[in-house]
Amino acid sequence: MFGPDQRRRSLDRGFQASTGGLVLEDVVKRYGPRVALDGVSLSVPSGSIVALLGPNGAGKSTLVGIACGLLAPDAGTVRVSGPVGVAFQEIGIYPSLTVRENLWAFADVHGVPRRWVDRLLEPFVLSALADRVAGRLSGGEQRRLHAAIALVHSPRVVLLDEPTAGADASTRAAILDAVRGLAHDGAAVLYTTHYLPEVEALGAGVAVLEAGRVIAAGTVASLSARAAGTLELTFGDGRVERRPGTSLDGLPGGVVRAEVIRPSLEAAYLELTGRRRA
Repeated sequence: MFGPDQRRRSLDRGFQASTGGLVLEDVVKRYGPRVALDGVSLSVPSGSIVALLGPNGAGKSTLVGIACGLLAPDAGTVRVSGPVGVAFQEIGIYPSLTVRENLWAFADVHGVPRRWVDRLLEPFVLSALADRVAGRLSGGEQRRLHAAIALVHSPRVVLLDEPTAGADASTRAAILDAVRGLAHDGAAVLYTTHYLPEVEALGAGVAVLEAGRVIAAGTVASLSARAAGTLELTFGDGRVERRPGTSLDGLPGGVVRAEVIRPSLEAAYLELTGRRRA
């Protein structure tokens, strides 16, 4: 974990890098006539982070529900190596308990010693809040507690469904540091988000889900390279225009500046999901 002094801190010394993790093969899930997942195959090896991207309704939350066992697939197989920790997008805490008591409550559920929860306070910037009633925390503080609860039992597979939704910058930084620490310590982390800079900051692998299917997977660099380049043209009257391409030949009249914009994960994602920059 990266603390304020930027030194690496381990969430759990018991984590060791290993094979395994999370594997889904040809997973299908239907809700009546609607197909939420249509033959999804996805692998998250131990010690890695895979960011699951996709528009609303693509099937991301359904996939997380199946991976953690809350939903049963209609077809396909799911293999999980070790205990699972999951933090859904909706915050789930006991508002009348303190931060430490929340962690104790979930430690009791999992049958782990209460003393283990202290290791989660610093990585999630909760040490100074440990004795504060959770219902009186800010939204960002509650989200950090919500994420910490998912890790009480030292899971080997961690599923985080938009863990920074609505979070402020400090909350986002704390959660991203914690996620990096989890992978460093050997956990397999599946991380869903709509905030693409997080994916690059995490150095995560990427899988893009669209209409219940994985339509692309790879590294940030490999997916970014699939996007068409963009020319940003500045005209003498101050107009700025973006158009596909990277060639500076045949520019229209009146252009006073032309810049090639490097293909990015955002550009690749927008192209893959059928959207374009305005």
